[in-house]
Amino acid sequence: FLLLALVDEIGNNSFDHNLGNWIDTAGAVLAHDEKNRIIILADRGQGVRKTISKVRANLKNDEEAMRVVFTEIISGRAPEKRGNGLKFAKKVVIENNLVLTYFSGHAICEIFNGKMEIKHNDNLIPGMLAIIKY
Repeated sequence: FLLLALVDEIGNNSFDHNLGNWIDTAGAVLAHDEKNRIIILADRGQGVRKTISKVRANLKNDEEAMRVVFTEIISGRAPEKRGNGLKFAKKVVIENNLVLTYFSGHAICEIFNGKMEIKHNDNLIPGMLAIIKY
């Protein structure tokens, strides 16, 4: 049930933060390969940095925005009292020995072996792409 909650949280963000603001193709993709134990979610929405720039305008880059959404209670839907979703996702991944690779803009967040690492991605990922290995 925690894997489902993880997928739901990430997938629901595609709609919560992008309705009416898609860069081109509206909607999200969900793919599941049970044999290889991998789930992929993607959207062509605004992406992490643009979403939270409404409440945190001084972000320097996509990597900083990624760090913020995975470590701070902040929501691109302010003034709504939200902003725990990706912190919850990180907790589920760490506590259940899963692997999450999350791309947005020029940033990658990898969570595996109980650690989180954020780094630069030379390729631009509009919206987001999440890969969950379980």
